[in-house]
Amino acid sequence: MCKQSSDGNWQPVHRTEVIKNNLNPQWRQFSIPVRILCGSNYDQSIKIVCYDWDSDGSHDLIGNAETTLKEMITVSSGQQVQWPCINPKKEAKKKNYQNSGIIHLSSCQITKEYTFLDYVLGGMQINFTVGIDFTGSNGNPLSPSSLHYINPYDPNEYIKAITAVGAVCQDYDTDKFFPALGFGAKIPPDNKLSHEFPINFNPANPFCKGVDGILEAYRQCVPQIRLSGPTNVAPIIYHAAQFAAHAQQEDGAKSYFVLLLLTDGVISDMEDTFKAILYASGLPMSLIIVGVGGADFTLMNMLDGDDGVLRAPSGEPVKRDIVQFVPFIQFLNSPPSELAKHVLAEVPSQVTQYFKMRGMVPLNQQSTAT
Repeated sequence: MCKQSSDGNWQPVHRTEVIKNNLNPQWRQFSIPVRILCGSNYDQSIKIVCYDWDSDGSHDLIGNAETTLKEMITVSSGQQVQWPCINPKKEAKKKNYQNSGIIHLSSCQITKEYTFLDYVLGGMQINFTVGIDFTGSNGNPLSPSSLHYINPYDPNEYIKAITAVGAVCQDYDTDKFFPALGFGAKIPPDNKLSHEFPINFNPANPFCKGVDGILEAYRQCVPQIRLSGPTNVAPIIYHAAQFAAHAQQEDGAKSYFVLLLLTDGVISDMEDTFKAILYASGLPMSLIIVGVGGADFTLMNMLDGDDGVLRAPSGEPVKRDIVQFVPFIQFLNSPPSELAKHVLAEVPSQVTQYFKMRGMVPLNQQSTAT
């Protein structure tokens, strides 16, 4: 599809998928902003160009059709919208030439695209949860070389990451009470290994008051536990997902959940983690993973869907990309705002993708949307 620019030339704005070996192809539905399709001018000419695909790239023109968005949207009122597909060369050469086929439009709808800010102003709450890696590879917390060493004058990487990301997230939550969980440690009173425990040791109320509350619980937690392993993170993801699943049952775009997972190495339960992410991808939830320390995190990039669609071991694709992985070492000499900006960059689009997938508008727009 092409739109006509001010100089009269045609500018491509969308390409469909290729359908092979089919004389009556049906293309998938697609979305395109009105401003891109026609500069928000419903009367501006739009050209539909149809080619016969060739593997060597020398595609043969089947024909063109011209229309406007004003004409296209009449299909929503039940009118039949179709155009003859005209090949100019054939039309000029053949006296009885009529067309090279008929292009039928099956549906065309104009829908409002809501932004992250629209949902926030509508009353959506961001619920922030922290998951902290307490496996043995972090080093003995009593040693200054440990990633969990508590130095009152020089915050460790865990503290810096929690502070930077939490400071932004807490501004989107009215009560500012956040669950803070640990994994990979042996915990009191019976010294049993746990892959999911509240760092305030209160299972009935794992919430901490604001970022300062999380940091205070973290400092109190470190001396009371024994670092162990392995690095299993699926239980923490499922823990956060159960709250997101509960919120999904509510009416309206009220809640969205962000899990900040801090780990010092490649996770041990990769297969279970893929399954957990697949499950969470259908929920109002995003997962931010920050790698602390100097480990090789190459394998962790598998969880970030930026290079392709993430799939579970069964081959089932995630419903949407919800994972962002960032190695903290890249921001060691940067201000906290830079880390927060980077790790939270994809959250706004993930929020809008989720609510669009569910057909949900901002709370303050519900009356106008029905």
